[in-house]
Amino acid sequence: MIDVSKPLVMKVVAGSALSMFAVAAMADDTLGLSESLYSIGAPEITQAPAANASPWHFSVGGGVVNMPKFPGSSGTKWEAVPTVSASYDRFFIGANPDAASLLSLGAYLYRDSNWRIGAAVTYDFIQPRSESDDSRLRGLGDVKRTAHAELFGVYTYQFISARASVLTDIAGNDRGTVATFDLMGRYQPIPQLTLTAGPGLTWASSKYNETYFGVTSEQSARSGLPTFSAGSGLNQLRFSINGAYRIATHWNVGASVSLAWLRGDASDSPITEKTSQITYGLFANYLF
Repeated sequence: MIDVSKPLVMKVVAGSALSMFAVAAMADDTLGLSESLYSIGAPEITQAPAANASPWHFSVGGGVVNMPKFPGSSGTKWEAVPTVSASYDRFFIGANPDAASLLSLGAYLYRDSNWRIGAAVTYDFIQPRSESDDSRLRGLGDVKRTAHAELFGVYTYQFISARASVLTDIAGNDRGTVATFDLMGRYQPIPQLTLTAGPGLTWASSKYNETYFGVTSEQSARSGLPTFSAGSGLNQLRFSINGAYRIATHWNVGASVSLAWLRGDASDSPITEKTSQITYGLFANYLF
């Protein structure tokens, strides 16, 4: 078990560290990648903050992740990701697992021993999609990084955590809105080792699906792919398996594997080569 003598805020930061691997916010839009962030690091909340606890907490680390070159790709690429975060009482900046982002600025609107509800502005760390990523993307144009407004909520009861979020593009880069839900079970065979696993799903707006999976007449002429109009609906089902090991008081290492299956128009798109997607990675973090 995580040391219950530590305050709640430190545990949230620890969760951040444990998860800060993988991640991108919805961001890079490898949806599986962004949700791995939460599933690795869902923090264990066991008590309220100690009266004399410092309101400041920090995490520094990084990791490497293998992810699809683009949503629906049959090829993969490696990315190195930093995991730096700071929190002051209910406010946070940088990597945060509840916001499922490496780059976030936000606050918890409500917290108790079971609930964490918050709002954040996040920004994509990894370029979502570039024509240069793969020959199949030639003529489709790049999908730009953007800023998102997010509302998220996490409910934890004993060894089960449920997380839901709504994320929408606020910078006008045609990224639309996505809503996610994940359910994770936690098991600790020894005090230092935490294992989590569970299913999740993502709903995407027509704007989001059109940007990633639609093919306009102009894009069709440039790329040779047939035209395709993508509507809103269930975009992805996934299952994540994660492990985090506390090797010392302030050090954590871990690994994550996320298996995702594109659904609806995302699976029917002529851009999509492979409907099953795998994202995995390794990370290490120092907490102080």
